[in-house]
Amino acid sequence: MDRERLIAHKLANALQSLLLLGALALLLGLLAWIIGGGPFVLFALALVALLYLINPVASPRLVTMLYPGRVLHWREAPDHYAILRELAARAGLPTVPQLYYIPSPTLQAFATGRPEQSLVAVSDGLVRGLSLREQSGVLAHEISHIANGDLAVMAFADLLSRIAGVLSLVGQWLLLLSLPALLLEAMEPPWLTLLILLAAPALSALVQLALSRNREFEADRRAAELTGDPRALAAALEKLERWQGRFWEQVLMPGRRLPEPSLLRTHPETTERVRRLLAFLPQSKPPQPVLAGWGEPGHRFADALADQRRRRVPRRRIGGLWY
Repeated sequence: MDRERLIAHKLANALQSLLLLGALALLLGLLAWIIGGGPFVLFALALVALLYLINPVASPRLVTMLYPGRVLHWREAPDHYAILRELAARAGLPTVPQLYYIPSPTLQAFATGRPEQSLVAVSDGLVRGLSLREQSGVLAHEISHIANGDLAVMAFADLLSRIAGVLSLVGQWLLLLSLPALLLEAMEPPWLTLLILLAAPALSALVQLALSRNREFEADRRAAELTGDPRALAAALEKLERWQGRFWEQVLMPGRRLPEPSLLRTHPETTERVRRLLAFLPQSKPPQPVLAGWGEPGHRFADALADQRRRRVPRRRIGGLWY
């Protein structure tokens, strides 16, 4: 692969992330200055630094509570654990992430945890709908999120956004309480200050969305670097886009979905992600597969688990029956 292009994309993505985090911090400092002046700015920034140090990334245990399923043993999914081991070694992770299986027909995959203790969750629909080659691209994308520290970055951005929202609300209440005094003294209300307080939550949300999209691009770039096969993830993204709902919506309910403004998408457009991935295609030699037989269907363990579920008695949960 073209190392110069990869390095250029990596530096650009890192710079964009720093600028977006800086914009959130600047907005937070401006709100603190409006409310309490210079000393309050220092207090707010110190509070943010303290919360960043103690703000935990979502642990695998929490995810297993929110998404009923189970951790798979390597004997149940040897192909997938072989892919995870190889990708974790290439990414420099100290441990191999656990594989968590969610018995859901939706095509879904996500990661959680820290590099020292992480988990990659895949749904039944994903392992049945994608080949091993395509799944290797998806797993590389999730491992990239872990290796890049995206979970901590996004948690910190969410923290800044929430604090900015609280400060904006406090400022609005203080301004509302001071309005009678302003009206009695015939003074013009501070329109600029009011505008900043009202727009701060929306601005912080937009910056957070832009940061999320930036981290997705960076995870795609890193996944292409880890697998040496950008086309694997590109094919998986196209298949996810086609079968995750948009295809059936276009066939059965055309025009139902309103077009989403690009600024309000947490994930970039699939076409743009695919275009960037294909720009990384190696020019000299074909990619080396992460695992032999990676073009085959990768749902053998899902079939085995389905047989086990059929032999079990279902138990009730809040969302209904679960095997």
